Amino acid sequence: MTQQFPDPHPVLAALAERARTGSRPGARTDGHRIALAVEGGGMRGAISAGMALGLHESGLLPAFDAVYGASAGGITGAWLLSSSPELLRGWAEPAYAKAMIKLRNAWLGRPVVDVRDLVERLYVEVAPMDFAAVLANPITLHPLATDVLTGESTDLRPYLTGPAELRLALRASAALPLLAGPPVELGGRRWFDAGLAESVPFRTALHQGASHVLVLRSRRPGAAATAPVGPSRGSRMIAGTALRRYPAPLRHSYLSRGARLHADDTFLHRPPTGPAVLTVHPGADTPHVSRLARDGDVLIRGFEAGRAAAKGALAGVAG
Repeated sequence: MTQQFPDPHPVLAALAERARTGSRPGARTDGHRIALAVEGGGMRGAISAGMALGLHESGLLPAFDAVYGASAGGITGAWLLSSSPELLRGWAEPAYAKAMIKLRNAWLGRPVVDVRDLVERLYVEVAPMDFAAVLANPITLHPLATDVLTGESTDLRPYLTGPAELRLALRASAALPLLAGPPVELGGRRWFDAGLAESVPFRTALHQGASHVLVLRSRRPGAAATAPVGPSRGSRMIAGTALRRYPAPLRHSYLSRGARLHADDTFLHRPPTGPAVLTVHPGADTPHVSRLARDGDVLIRGFEAGRAAAKGALAGVAG
């Protein structure tokens, strides 16, 4: 489901023109910078991963200049730019979910969301990601994370100096406080999940000069709230316990996530004049996929709903 704009939407028009002319990254002549922004959300990221696969299948990926990802969206972005984007289907595999979501770990004092095992074992030994291909891709990957010291969203692109650093960046982008354990260290700094500061990673893309942004959302569309949502009781508890020893700016970012999401939804629902932004949402009949979902049927249906949404949004655009 997409926003309704006069035909054709500027983002779709720019993509169609690049597809028609065979434009390739590194050899552009149109003066545009077209970015893809992928929302995560734990296992809800299966939905936006399905969208990413639909985009790949449309043949439009070469029309983009950069991919920005938050949390699970950063992992999806890496798969999309790898030599085997079809392995995005792993998001719908129960084995994938079980490698990442280990509920019994809560009783063992270990991370419930085991991003380290996912990235350092599964993506290295079981379903290898071609990390070198991601780094060499002329379409640049920009995984975001939250700086523990400042609480600000940060593009980890400058730290991607090799496969090991790329894996650390993917882990940092998805390092949920409490659920995923301590922050990840990279480049002499510590990082938590991007969702603390920028769960829908389009603002960094705009700040870095994107003229057009296609946003893949993992959340279903809904009426904008009449007022920003305040922190939940659970969020206040985490801020007062698990995050108590971290700097105040980080706790503030964590507690203000609801207000920030409200502002993002408002912006994306009716973007102001300026760079062109188009949002793709999963359809209203998409199943609810929770952050810690492990049910294979739910994951597959969510993934396929995302894939269908992207294909529907991009229908007729590919050359």
